[in-house]
Amino acid sequence: MPPMNLVPVNGTIQNISAFGNNCCQQQVTIRNSDGIQNFIIHPGTYVIEEIRLHPGMNVTAFYDANLPIPLIFPPQYQTVFIGRRNPAETIYAGNFDESLLSLDGTLQLNLGRSTNIVTSNGQPYNCSPGGQLLIVYYTTTTRSVPPQTTPRKVIVIC
Repeated sequence: MPPMNLVPVNGTIQNISAFGNNCCQQQVTIRNSDGIQNFIIHPGTYVIEEIRLHPGMNVTAFYDANLPIPLIFPPQYQTVFIGRRNPAETIYAGNFDESLLSLDGTLQLNLGRSTNIVTSNGQPYNCSPGGQLLIVYYTTTTRSVPPQTTPRKVIVIC
């Protein structure tokens, strides 16, 4: 199976509603400078830290650009990950190699003593996170190519 091509969308939740007749799915409407986009939250969606989503919350939602997307307006995506966004922080999700370089070559991680590395259920992760799908929280990067960062938090999706 090829790695997911995760695309982030930052914005503010405008509305949350039921999606169709399925009580296990919700549609979250997000507004940002690009307009309105709808995200389907389904049982396979990972809601980071299991937060309760609500209108007015700043979030980052990730969808897999390799999956088919219906040609409707506003766009409607199947959500892979969604989590609260701190405006001073960036959230990146993607696959990393053993040297902690993202497979798309856009981010190099330098883990520090203060980097909190956990599994998706919040438990400490005591192995190297290289070669895994990671959700990374960071504030600044170098101007090198690829940009390097020492993240605040890394969530390993096992």
